[in-house]
Amino acid sequence: MDTAELIRSLPTDLFLGGRWVAAEGGATFAVRDPATGDELTRVADASPGDAARALDAAVAAGRDWAATPPRQRGEILRSAFEKITARADDFAHLMSLEMGKALPESRSEVAYGAEFLRWFSEEAVRIAGRYAQSPAGTGRILVTKQPVGPCLAITPWNFPLAMGTRKIGPALAAGCTMLVKPASETPLTLLLLAQIFAEAGLPEGVLSVLPTSHASAVTEPLLEDPRLQKLTFTGSTGVGRSLAEAAGRSLLRTSLELGGNAPFLVFDDADVDAAVDGAVAAKLRNGGEACTAANRFHVANSVKEEFVTKLLERMSTYRMGPGTDPDTTLGPLINESQRNTVVELVDDAVSAGARVRLGGQVPDGPGWFYPATVIDDVPQQARILREEVFGPVAAISGFDTEDEAIEAANATEYGLAAYAFTNDLDRALRLSDAIDSGILGVNRGVVSDVAAPFGGVKDSGLGREGGSEGIEEYLDTKYIALQ
Repeated sequence: MDTAELIRSLPTDLFLGGRWVAAEGGATFAVRDPATGDELTRVADASPGDAARALDAAVAAGRDWAATPPRQRGEILRSAFEKITARADDFAHLMSLEMGKALPESRSEVAYGAEFLRWFSEEAVRIAGRYAQSPAGTGRILVTKQPVGPCLAITPWNFPLAMGTRKIGPALAAGCTMLVKPASETPLTLLLLAQIFAEAGLPEGVLSVLPTSHASAVTEPLLEDPRLQKLTFTGSTGVGRSLAEAAGRSLLRTSLELGGNAPFLVFDDADVDAAVDGAVAAKLRNGGEACTAANRFHVANSVKEEFVTKLLERMSTYRMGPGTDPDTTLGPLINESQRNTVVELVDDAVSAGARVRLGGQVPDGPGWFYPATVIDDVPQQARILREEVFGPVAAISGFDTEDEAIEAANATEYGLAAYAFTNDLDRALRLSDAIDSGILGVNRGVVSDVAAPFGGVKDSGLGREGGSEGIEEYLDTKYIALQ
């Protein structure tokens, strides 16, 4: 369907306790197209009272949902997967409208995001415990897993579908109920997802989706409510710290997927063409607005100029435009504030002595566009080597030895993803031990996989999402002592 028809067809009320309702007082807020700054539509603006009613519904539905057979929970998730797949074009078009990413990126996210529901539909029936005789022979040990209870998920704007399904999938598979507070920039995708779940037969109260323009006012009372059992958040490290402090007062079970500042290492024995392919994938996926995006390119000096020349050739082919334009390969950034951040980091690097080899200038016209940019010879004091750029900017510096590369890679408080290109297996294994990150891509630029655990170390967060590990975040372990 065309854009106008798609927008008219979307739900814009709160999905509260399994029903579509207006926000308290009828409040709404605007959702804007980052390619133009124009209003796409308005959605209900949840209040603290709306959130309290959603938690009431989650608590009321919790016991029955936990007692629902795992196979039945899994079949609902599988049905939702199939319904998303059937409407893949609508989801992709919608994400390109409200988030700005190019259509090929949106289509990839639909496939990736839907896959979490299929994966966890299968994990629902594999929740296991154990039974054993105690070593002293005095009894038997029975270990079971139980759903933690009502959960609050706070999702970011950069992957509007996948960051929702990556949390909702395991929670529902485990038998938990969930409230979701989507990013105010991109609420439409998760509202459409809520509609999908309703069509798939999800019982009322199991899931609520609560868009709001005043996040802290809505979430803080929930974090203080003793009925809430878990918080899961994806977003900035600063906000994550604040949420962790609030959750800590109630000893609330918490998982946090926070910021990143991924190093991309290219060694002198690497296949440079393959490294360039990986660099483009790791840098320009989602327009650079990804926590796993390669930010700092540390390249062996002996191959640096070859690498930079080939990277310039590839990145210069990217065409800016509205995400919904089939010819666009690089959409706008999410908003003016994010573009200003990118501009500041590039300007700071240049003032410190870096060279702009490509891009680096804000284009004229509407929307929050920034071109594919390469800056070379970036000095250590430049902010862009310490701060997450979240944009299509590759910052390059050189190194001479493996130890220098490792030191540069670890010179950050973040530890989510890292990338290394080398044909030396021994070196790859050394790097896997030496680099401080939760994820390491060796000779590949895309690392996300629904079947693998996703998460970081240091200031990049706590816990893991995806893989067989992901469902454990929503399960409590109970030990039963038997005579």
